[in-house]
Amino acid sequence: MTNSDIIKLVKREVIPAVGCTEPMAVSLCTAYSAETLGRRPERIDIALSANILKNAMGVGIPGTGMIGLPIAVALGALSGKSKYGLEVLKDVTPADVEKGKEFIGKGGINITLKEGITEKLYIEVRCSASDCSSTAIIAHEHTGLIYLDKVTGQKRTVLKDQRNSLSDTESEAGEEELTLKQVYDFATTAPLADIEFINEARRLNEAASNKALKGNYGHNLGKTLTRPLGKGVMGDSIFSHILTATSCACDARMAGAMIPVMCNSGSGNQGIAATMPVVVFARENHNTEEELTRALMLSHLTAVYIKQSLGRLSALCGCVVAATGSSCGITYLMGGSYEQVSYSVKNMIANLAGIVCDGAKPSCSLKVSSGVSTAVLSAIMAIQNDVVTSVEGIIEDDVDKSIHNLTLVGSKGMNETDRLILDIMTHKK
Repeated sequence: MTNSDIIKLVKREVIPAVGCTEPMAVSLCTAYSAETLGRRPERIDIALSANILKNAMGVGIPGTGMIGLPIAVALGALSGKSKYGLEVLKDVTPADVEKGKEFIGKGGINITLKEGITEKLYIEVRCSASDCSSTAIIAHEHTGLIYLDKVTGQKRTVLKDQRNSLSDTESEAGEEELTLKQVYDFATTAPLADIEFINEARRLNEAASNKALKGNYGHNLGKTLTRPLGKGVMGDSIFSHILTATSCACDARMAGAMIPVMCNSGSGNQGIAATMPVVVFARENHNTEEELTRALMLSHLTAVYIKQSLGRLSALCGCVVAATGSSCGITYLMGGSYEQVSYSVKNMIANLAGIVCDGAKPSCSLKVSSGVSTAVLSAIMAIQNDVVTSVEGIIEDDVDKSIHNLTLVGSKGMNETDRLILDIMTHKK
């Protein structure tokens, strides 16, 4: 891939969102359908892939004080704006929330599991009123609108239909898959002016982290680490500051704080985990602004690369992917070479492979903190040339093969795990 191709890839995958991306994608799809309908819907029917349903059941919806899909759907239909993408609800007011509650109370929202599909990211929304209806489908990517129609009486008008473009691979058609060496070379040698845009991730995710310290969000993991008990156990160090800043941002996001975060590959938690450990380490290690910029690009692009073969949604927790990126960034900030960065990746895979995703929820901050803890440990080992070897587990001498072993486990081997987790979640009393 050329530098220009890589920049386009990063700008496509590293984007802002307000709230957890799965319910926001459902809200976005609803907004497309409702806008096309052109009137207030009387009924909204939603069919979702299992992974979308799993990740949208237990998270706070920004600005509502409520959890789960119904309010996200109602607000998407009544006041969402599709032009904002994953920030679809950023203009929602308290009055809108009350209208959304009223809509839910009338029983006009029907949410089901879409049967017979292979796509893990699939959202189908049909808004209807009287003799009119409109159907929108998002698939493959959280903002990837592939189908839109409007039916009036017996007349159907198809406004967009790209359903035949779906494939089992997450890479864009014709897009070359990266290697870790390409990722490292681009991040460390590309003209600084070409990659400075990645600093927006720092601005947004630091703001989210700081907001959490001013309120009570989720399980308050970040705040807990700043209190006497947390400091007494964890200390007051670069390590504890990394855990605090990262988990704070995750606490606020998963609890539904009305604040944007910079995502990575469709996940806000991945964006946070790829950003905050690198930012905190660079600040306290007194790295230069250029070094921080390059480390952030290395971290985010590594996560994007791993996601190319893993897929956007899987049973493998995203903290594994994003924290691997941040471990690379931290190793670079320590003065590490490409070889040592590759060591940090192998150390991460050896430690975190197999962490399951059991849906998006406030306790994700615990998994994120586990991921970034390992990121620091792996970087420390790597900078001392200590690396897990090819005789151990799924690690191979070739770091890219090690990465693909990890993604094969996540994308293929854990499919039954994914189904079982959803079954457990949907049958809890």
